[in-house]
Amino acid sequence: MKRRNFLLQAGMFSASALVAVGTNAWIARSASDNSNQKRLIVIFLRGGVDGLNLVVPYSETAYYQARPTIAIPQPGKEGGVLDLDGRFGLHPALSSLMPLWQKGSLAFIHACGSPDPTRSHFDAQYYMENGVPGTKNTNDGWMNRLLASISNKTPIQAVNVGQTIPRILYGQMSVASLPPGKKVNNPLSLDRPQVGEAFDRLYSGNDTLSQSYQEGRMARQAIAKDLEDEMKMANNGAPLPDGFARDAQRLARLMVKDPKVELGFMALGGWDSHVNQGGSKGPLAQRLKKLAEGLAVMAQTLGPIYQNTAIVVMSEFGRTVQENGSHGTDHGHGNVMWVLGGKVRGGKVYGEWPGLSPDQLYQKRDLAIATDFRDVISAVLKDHMQLNPATLNQVLPSYTPTQKISLINS
Repeated sequence: MKRRNFLLQAGMFSASALVAVGTNAWIARSASDNSNQKRLIVIFLRGGVDGLNLVVPYSETAYYQARPTIAIPQPGKEGGVLDLDGRFGLHPALSSLMPLWQKGSLAFIHACGSPDPTRSHFDAQYYMENGVPGTKNTNDGWMNRLLASISNKTPIQAVNVGQTIPRILYGQMSVASLPPGKKVNNPLSLDRPQVGEAFDRLYSGNDTLSQSYQEGRMARQAIAKDLEDEMKMANNGAPLPDGFARDAQRLARLMVKDPKVELGFMALGGWDSHVNQGGSKGPLAQRLKKLAEGLAVMAQTLGPIYQNTAIVVMSEFGRTVQENGSHGTDHGHGNVMWVLGGKVRGGKVYGEWPGLSPDQLYQKRDLAIATDFRDVISAVLKDHMQLNPATLNQVLPSYTPTQKISLINS
């Protein structure tokens, strides 16, 4: 038994559970310090999103030569990019994020990614989530190690929005899972008073299984209460976009209501665009629109605690520079990371740009990586979560940042 993960939608405890917290440990801190509590949310785009059509290098002729049918036009043209800095432009489907860019709380890091050369989704995701590229014998994820370094031993300190615990949160520390979509409110058998009371009596002891049950029960009750209150809050009459925006708002509301929720994780699929990717319009544009709307809703819902929240958006790798014969793109290398938050030094595209000329490409086909993704994570952990060097080395073992990226205002 090496981890304590609580799948609140499926059951109250697991054979993988370890030592439980005391019955009052999860209410150790009051809501009075909520606005000053540091929060971190990671959004993982599974499938390898096309960063070149997300933050577009519209000043490069090679970009348009390589993508005759899916390139996003230059600023001012029909369906053109939203100019960011005279070199790069934002996909027009991401227009919901422009206010955050203009306010200086959204930044991009281009030509960024994992140094491991794999083009396997499974391996690339594994390496970015365990924080040790190229190593498959790492048994935990970097967010679980982060949780261990900041832990106040509360059962809902880290919340995963999803059906199963992802690799990034896998480890010894407790993680609460919140089902996505409408399933979040599905009752369990244990929610029936007679059944719940019977299980409470059965697992009232001090053995490991009983303690695991007690912790899981606490976690579910705490989140269920928060969600009950959340459902009563008004949306000002405006319906939310389906899917991500609803779940993003729910996570944000949990964080606003409860200072114990410090870490959040969400994963979105559907970014593997081999066929008919589209340009300004099309399948990718439709997904980007929902992603942007969800992030905008999340930032708005966080309200006053957005000032002390960092949101990182990442994907396992980018796409090929050249579009393929099916008007899509294949598995690539370099990509773009996003960082949002109240203290982010935004309004800037960070990172050295290697260029898209044939002699500048990785293996003559992909955007090269000029910034290791761990440099970005390190900057967020050091300057936002305020980890010292020794603790940072525990979260990202055997890694020394190769460059300093001043992403966060102190």
